[in-house]
Formats: sequence, structure tokens, C-alpha cells
Amino acid sequence: MQEQPLSGVTVLDFGQVYNGPYCGFLLAQAGARVIKVESLIGETLRSRGAKSTASYPFAILNVNKESITLNIKSAQGQALLKQLVTKVDVVLENFAPGTMAKYGIGADQLRACNPQLIYASSTGYGNAPGPYRDYLGMDITLQAMTGVMSITGEEHSTPLKTAAAFADFIAGTHLYAGIVTALFAREHSFEGASVDISMQDCVFPTLATALGSFYLHGEPPKRAGNRHPGRSLAPYNVYVAADGHVAIIAIREGHWRKLCTAMGRSELIDDHRYKDFTARCENMQALDAEITRWTATHTRAEILAQTQAHGVICAPVQDLQDVVNDPHLQARGTLKSTRHEHLGSIAQMQTAIRFTDIDPPELTEPPGLGAHTRRVLAELAGLSDQDIDVLYQAEAI
Repeated sequence: MQEQPLSGVTVLDFGQVYNGPYCGFLLAQAGARVIKVESLIGETLRSRGAKSTASYPFAILNVNKESITLNIKSAQGQALLKQLVTKVDVVLENFAPGTMAKYGIGADQLRACNPQLIYASSTGYGNAPGPYRDYLGMDITLQAMTGVMSITGEEHSTPLKTAAAFADFIAGTHLYAGIVTALFAREHSFEGASVDISMQDCVFPTLATALGSFYLHGEPPKRAGNRHPGRSLAPYNVYVAADGHVAIIAIREGHWRKLCTAMGRSELIDDHRYKDFTARCENMQALDAEITRWTATHTRAEILAQTQAHGVICAPVQDLQDVVNDPHLQARGTLKSTRHEHLGSIAQMQTAIRFTDIDPPELTEPPGLGAHTRRVLAELAGLSDQDIDVLYQAEAI
């Protein structure tokens, strides 16, 4: 049997919504025992109801986990958590800043109970001192604060967010990386660590291209729709096809020449308007019109076949129906069809972190709320059935 990389690591996952739960998902898929710790009514996505728009994200983010309930506002719940952390390796959370510390169960208090504990927190702006430290942060407000909205949309439109919750998920990925890094360091130091992930920090590197234009020209770039944010690369756009749209980009002169050949328009290679990057950017509108004259008369599949045959960077614009049935994602085993109690057949994801000689674990269903409370408390806290019954009666669990 294959042993997963994080086999033997035990995690208490206090994650809410996307950020923390995605980190917990990655840890579970890497073989860690991930125990999801929820309030008595369940974490935010679960508490929205059994059948809602939250049902699918909850289902994909909480596979391969156990669930216990814990009332961290109660003295008994706080004492129980301090007992549990003596037997685990990691506590992760993405609560509002200072939530755990407010109840006396923050990083300092829990690491005092277990000096080898990795306490990992992800917030909008991080726990280090700074003017935004106590601001609440969600994906849309982070897209606003980080400048992403200011460069997204058409030139004369209002700022736009991307519908993909990328700030939440990129922060969850960094949270995972911080935990794994701390676990590696612990192998040598035998000491735990406090991991502090700021969503704002995580988003900043994604602005590299737009910031390159800002520093080159000394002013923020104007919104460019689907064109290059610095307007310094062409072709770089989404073009109309006979049955939808395709995205095409040429980042080297060779790509441009190959595109001309793929379109059957080799004469454009010697056209002075398109002779190099600078010329193509100066004549961007005319260039896009030339490309559209070709793409509009072919289907997405025809364009993809022709561009791939000539080494052109191109992809069809897929809708969500296309995405959940994507043959490549299915061939890699990234997507698997599973049954959901309320949604029917759904595309369930495996981890994106792969090893060539280790398969991800088989997917399990998301746990029922508190389904493993009794077993976990017996194993990790040494409590008897009678002890656990008392905690249930006190509404500590």
C-alpha cells in the first residue's frame, strides 16, 4: 500500500468557507488525519443548509476529513481543546483576527500546551502589526484592496472582480505551504511554529505584469479587458469563433509567425504594421480584426487543432459544462464523478499536488456534523462515554 507523504500527521482544522478548508483538503489528500472542528451548528458553509449554492463547495473541500463539534466560547470547550492539542501536530484556522486569542486559545496559549505544535492562521491582512491588521477580509474585499479590481474590466467600465474566488484559494495554498514548511523544520529543531498568512501578501505577486507596466510608464495601467494589462503584447486577446470564443497569445516573434501560418496568412509576417512587438501593439485594433476574420469562420475545435499543429498558444473559452466534463482533467484523475445527496452527480476534485509514484487517497464523503466527536475524544483526550455524555449535556460539544 502506498504511504502518503503526511501520513502520521494529525490536524485540527477550524477552517471556514474556502481559505482554511482548502488547506485542510490539501493536507488530508497528502495523507494527514484532518479533524474538522466545528461549532455546534456547523461551519459557515454547512450551516447554510443541506441544499444551497454552498453544498457543492462544502462537498469538495471537506472530503477525507473527520468532524467533531466544540463550543470554543465555553470554558469546558476551551479546556478540552487544550487537552486535544497535546496529541496533534497542527491547528489551522482562518477566523477573524484575534478570535482564538480572545477565548484564551490562540497560538501562544496552545503552543504552551504543546511546544511542538504548528499553529497556522490565515487572515485578510496577517497578524503582524500594521494599520489593516484588524480589518475583516473576504475574497471580494481583498480583490479591491490589493489592486486587482483596478486593473480588471474594460477601459471605461467600473472596476470588476473576477468571479473566481482566487484570493481565498491562493491563501489556502500558502497556508498549506507554511504548515508543510514548519513540519519540515520541526524535524530538525523539535520545536513548533506559528504560521501567519496574509491574503493581501499572497495576492501581491499576481500583479507582476501590471506592476511592470506601472514602473515602466510611471502611472497605473488603464483597464484593458481581455488584452494585455500593460498593452505591451499582441496578439493577446479573446477572439470570436463560429461557436464561441478562443484565447490566443504570442509571447515570442516565432509564435506570431506560426499564427500567421496557421491562419493561412503568411503575408502578414512581412506587413510593416506587425513586424515586431512594438508595431503590433501600436496597431493592436487592426491586428485583432485580422485575427477575428479568421477565427470567426471556424469552430473552437477547428481553431484549436490548427493552432496546436503549428505550435501556437491557444485555448477555447470553455463554459462550466465543458469544465466539469473536461477529458484531460478526467484522464489525469483530477476530476471524478461522485453522487451527492442533494445535487446528484457532481465532479469531485482530487489534490493538485501530485507525486509521480503515489496516488492520492480514495475520496470519502464529507463528514456529518460532529460524526466523529465521540471517537476522537476517546482516542485523543482519553475520555469515557460517561465523560463525553456530560460534555454533550453541557453543550460544550
